[in-house]
Amino acid sequence: MLLLAVSMIASLSIGSAGISFLDVWGILLHQLPWVSDTSHHWSNGEVAVVTQVRLSRVLLAVLVGACLALAGAGFQGILRNPLADPYTLGVASGSSVGAAFIILFGLQLAIGIWTIPLVAFGTGIVTLFAVIWLSRSNGAMHIETIILSGVIIQSFLGAFVSLMVSMSQGVVNQILFWIMGSLALKSWDHVYMVIPFLCIGLPVLLYYSQPLNLFVLGERHAAHLGVRVERTKLVVLIISTLLTAAAVSVSGVIGFVGLVVPHVIRTIVGPDYRFIIPLSAIGGGIFMLWADTLSRTALSPRELPLGVVTALIGAPFFAYLLHRRRKLEGSIK
Repeated sequence: MLLLAVSMIASLSIGSAGISFLDVWGILLHQLPWVSDTSHHWSNGEVAVVTQVRLSRVLLAVLVGACLALAGAGFQGILRNPLADPYTLGVASGSSVGAAFIILFGLQLAIGIWTIPLVAFGTGIVTLFAVIWLSRSNGAMHIETIILSGVIIQSFLGAFVSLMVSMSQGVVNQILFWIMGSLALKSWDHVYMVIPFLCIGLPVLLYYSQPLNLFVLGERHAAHLGVRVERTKLVVLIISTLLTAAAVSVSGVIGFVGLVVPHVIRTIVGPDYRFIIPLSAIGGGIFMLWADTLSRTALSPRELPLGVVTALIGAPFFAYLLHRRRKLEGSIK
C-alpha cells in the first residue's frame, strides 16, 4: 500500500505540462473543502490539467490494473494454470469486435462517451456466455474444454476484428489504437464506471480464495472437502470476466498485467490465494500506474500505446521469472 501511494504521488507529479511538484500538490490541496486560501498563482488551465486529466487518469490506471490482475489471479486459480490470463476465454476479442464495429460505422458518439465502453463491455460478456455454453457437457465444465472453447472463440472473433480493420479506411488508426490500449482522453466518468466492478469483484474473489486453494488438489479432492466445484468455477469465471470486460471497455486491450502480476505475487508470498488476490489488486495498480506514466512521458508530447509498454516490460520480466524458476528447480533436483 505504501508503494502504491508513493507511485501515485510520483505519477501525479510527472507530466509534459511543465507544472512543478509544489504546484501540483498545491493545486490538489486547494481542492479540499476546508482549505480556503485564495492566494495562489495557478492558471485555470493548470488546475484543469491536474484535477481533470492527471488525477482521473492516475486513478483509472490503478483501477484498470487492479481489475486485470484480479481477473488473472481468478483465471489462474480456477484453471490451475499459471499461464492463464484475463483474455484466456476470448473476452478481449469479444470486446474488440464491439469496439471495432462501432468505430468502423462511425457510431462512437451515438450515446455520448459511453458508446464504445458499453458496447465493448456487452460483447465481452456475450463472449463469456458463448464460451460457457460451448464448454458445458452434462451440466459440468471441464478445465480443458473451457480453455479450448476460449481459444476457439478468441480465434474466431479475432478474425472478425482483422476483417473490420481491413475494411476500414479513414478509421483504421482509431481501431488499432483502441486494440493496442490507452488511457488517453479518459475522464472521471470512466473512473466511476470501473469502481463498482472492482468493489464487487474483490470481495467475491476473496470469499472464494479458500476454495481456490483447495482446487490445487484437483476438483475431485476439492469436492470431497466440501467445495461446490461447478458453482465455484462458474462464479469465479463470471466475476473474473466482468472485471476484464470492465477494464477492457475503458482502456482497450492491455496485455501481460493479468499474467505477470499474479505470478510475481505468487513467487513472493506463496500459493495461498488469501494473499494472492488482495496483493494482486495492489500490484496490478502499481504496475499499470508506472506503465501508463512511461507511456505518456517517454516520447512526450507523443504518447505510446499502453499495451505496447506493458508488453515491453512484462514479456522480458516474465521470461526472467521463468528462467529463474527453472534454475531453482534444477538446483533442487
